[in-house]
Amino acid sequence: MAEEKLQRLEVVTPQAKVYGQDIRFVVIPGTEGELGILPEHAPMVSALKTGLVRVQNEGNTLKIAVSGGFAEVRNSKVTVLANAAEREDGIDVERAKAAKERAEQRLATKDPDIDLDRAEAALKRALNRLRAKGY
Repeated sequence: MAEEKLQRLEVVTPQAKVYGQDIRFVVIPGTEGELGILPEHAPMVSALKTGLVRVQNEGNTLKIAVSGGFAEVRNSKVTVLANAAEREDGIDVERAKAAKERAEQRLATKDPDIDLDRAEAALKRALNRLRAKGY
């Protein structure tokens, strides 16, 4: 049987390395759509939007909630440089729900002093974290 080809995936933020392992397949949330990356993919760079990095390895799927950043693919290595990233097994659902409610309340107040872009970004991040947990 032929040996299965793998690629290295590293997900890092300014604060920490969130993930680093050899994997078979990954889907990243590019700004122009989702990108599926297999080993030996052509070199590329893509900006990321808030979304889920889905890692498939040994029959399992791991979700990592990311918020913005960039991804680089080169020499069977995928490097995700995210503004923020959180593995699904590290997400506190109650905290994410509370963040969602706070953002929704800010948006509903229609207060002219509220930074709408910031509140909308907070809502997207909270919803993304909940989606990673299956909500």
